[in-house]
Amino acid sequence: MPFAIFVAPQVSDNAFGMIEAAASLPDVRLGVITHDLADKLRHLEGRVAHWRVSNVLDAQQLLWATRELQARNGTVDRLYGAFEQAQEPLAAAREALGIAGMSVSAATNFRDKARMKTLLRGSGLPCARHRLAGSADDAVAFAEHSGFPLVVKPPTGAGAIATFRVDNMAQLLGALAGSPPSQQQPVLFEEFIVGEEHSFETMTVNGTHVWHSLTHYYPTPLTVVENKWIQWSVVLPREVDDASYDDIRAAARKALDVLGMTTGISHMEWFRRKDGTIAISEVAARPPGAQITTLMSRAHEFDFLQEWSRAMIFGQFNVPERKYAVGAAYLRGQGEGRITAVHGLEDIQREFGNMVVDFKMPAIGATPSTSYEGDGFIIVRDESTEHVEKAVLKIVGTVRVELG
Repeated sequence: MPFAIFVAPQVSDNAFGMIEAAASLPDVRLGVITHDLADKLRHLEGRVAHWRVSNVLDAQQLLWATRELQARNGTVDRLYGAFEQAQEPLAAAREALGIAGMSVSAATNFRDKARMKTLLRGSGLPCARHRLAGSADDAVAFAEHSGFPLVVKPPTGAGAIATFRVDNMAQLLGALAGSPPSQQQPVLFEEFIVGEEHSFETMTVNGTHVWHSLTHYYPTPLTVVENKWIQWSVVLPREVDDASYDDIRAAARKALDVLGMTTGISHMEWFRRKDGTIAISEVAARPPGAQITTLMSRAHEFDFLQEWSRAMIFGQFNVPERKYAVGAAYLRGQGEGRITAVHGLEDIQREFGNMVVDFKMPAIGATPSTSYEGDGFIIVRDESTEHVEKAVLKIVGTVRVELG
């Protein structure tokens, strides 16, 4: 019976779902390393061994905690987590303890977006032109060579955090004056790709890519991050194996091989330009956010988190046929203040009520969320991708979260 350890900073709702999924597998002993106290896992009391650390991003603390759990529970067979920023320290701890899993080198390939793009472009894969600027002069030189607009981001960012667009040299110089890059804290600059943005998820087991999924974003994540009021949506088409996706399927598999994916789920952001060509934005070695794991579960009528856990612990991944297209509409507040009302739900219920499979309503009186996921969501499902796209776009155009 394997002993596996799951690592997360906090036992958030998402993390608890992953812990519960792993703990529900037969013949698994599970440990959890986190910043939180053990009472956050009281609903799993007796099923999970717990160790608290102050920083899961410190490989030495992970080593200490893993050794302590190992001394009390026996040999650790797997050490893993979903938090993107923890992938390098997790890899370092695994290598120090001789635990199987992604290497430090591969984890760095996924975390360092500049290194990632250099590797991908060097292997002939299409991705945005970029430069890791260690000075303002570097940034200006890249802008003069690449042109505007540009995307500015931290080299080890996640989820579009601290990412923004600059449209001209004046904006760039203003941004550089406020926060100049340095050799110690370089900044990643990329060309701004115009086109439709999507994601591509791949499950890899022992180096073999065994399953994939993809999404369409309406509008792009950067637009959502820059405009706090925009309600947005994501759609998982039913036709995931359609010939129109042959190019990104091939590119995604090659990219994962280049970066060194062994066992795990990956989340790739990519673009379809107006001329039909593709460009990879970046790849994360973790499950996707924004309820996409729930969407994948509903599309196939299976428990994605449980199967991901099975892959991470046992090296097995079983998935049924994709039966549905699924979409999520994310609800965000309009105005300033607390949430005072939610309008338009009756209209949506009348038109799409039979398609709704999951929802979370904004809480009246609550302070609006600062997350790009917003204050609530509505998930719909249908055999027709077209019907799902129509539904989510109608929902974000009809439902209004009033602040005041």
